[in-house]
Amino acid sequence: MASNEYVIPEHYEDLTPAPQLDQKTLNKMAWRSCFLQASFNYERMQAAGWLYSIIPGLEKIHTNKNDLAASMSHNLEFFNTHPFLVTFVMGIVLSLEQNKVDIPTIRAVRVAAMGPLGGIGDALFWLTLVPITAGITSNMAINGNAAAPLIFLVIFNVVQFALRFWLMNWSYKLGTSAIDALTANMQAFTRAASIMGVFVVGCLVVTMGGTQINLQIPNGTTRGIAAHTVVVSEEEAENFTGLEGIDTETAEAGTMAMTDADGNALTASDADGNAVECGVTDLGNGMASVTYGTVTEDPVNFSVADTLNTIVPKLVPLMLTLLLYYMFAKHSWTPTKGILLLFVLGILGAGPLGLWPSIW
Repeated sequence: MASNEYVIPEHYEDLTPAPQLDQKTLNKMAWRSCFLQASFNYERMQAAGWLYSIIPGLEKIHTNKNDLAASMSHNLEFFNTHPFLVTFVMGIVLSLEQNKVDIPTIRAVRVAAMGPLGGIGDALFWLTLVPITAGITSNMAINGNAAAPLIFLVIFNVVQFALRFWLMNWSYKLGTSAIDALTANMQAFTRAASIMGVFVVGCLVVTMGGTQINLQIPNGTTRGIAAHTVVVSEEEAENFTGLEGIDTETAEAGTMAMTDADGNALTASDADGNAVECGVTDLGNGMASVTYGTVTEDPVNFSVADTLNTIVPKLVPLMLTLLLYYMFAKHSWTPTKGILLLFVLGILGAGPLGLWPSIW
């Protein structure tokens, strides 16, 4: 062992409990906790940010320089927790430091406190607060509300800063008993928050997912008689009444007629889809209203989107979401790969610029 290597003692030299920290110091540390990840590294994770956040309290608690050095050293060890809930751990550790508890105990409590907060913070923020707030404000933005991004930021930051300051004061006053209060219902809380988060994500898939397969498959043609009404002179009306009757099943598209092959008046459909009987109506003054029909032949297409929506509405967005979840969970995909997949699918169905126009 090198002679200049510092060995952290197990006990502080001055075991006299320190005075209570004032509110100003607690608030200062809560503000500093915003920089928890400023010096993040893969050796000690958030250790440097943790020490930076907590050092104002340590300096007031340890007036003995050797004790302060020992406290700073063990608080610079590996540390990793949820950045928005870190003040909960700070309050507990400060309470132990204030009472000059032995250093191994403080270490153990710090590790025990920081562990559960990762799952709780993720369930509370990333699976609940962010999806709900983002879903609501995204709809506002889509509807043209320019304040939607600001509203999202205000709500998110009000919640996380309120938690920072409240947890600092609450855990500092309770000390180690705060851990019991936190972990007593941790599993039930995490499960409830996770269910809420999944529910919100499902709602977002339905409300925001607009992907559909706009593929039209040709499926033959349909024939019909389109009605047309014109006002002409009685002499011109004779040109219509003299039209040859037609067989509606075999006549070419565009053929004009007023009667079928048996001489019966044709029944045609007007622009609104109403049935109209072809014929001539005398309007007087040498004028007549003539209703005649033309044979139409329109293509019939099988709509994939309509069929899928009939089976299960929003089926395609759901399947796309499940595909991404499968790739994330089973094939260790990163979010970047998921975004690239969606980008490629968007290019494939990007209308005239796409490789497969109008599929989406």
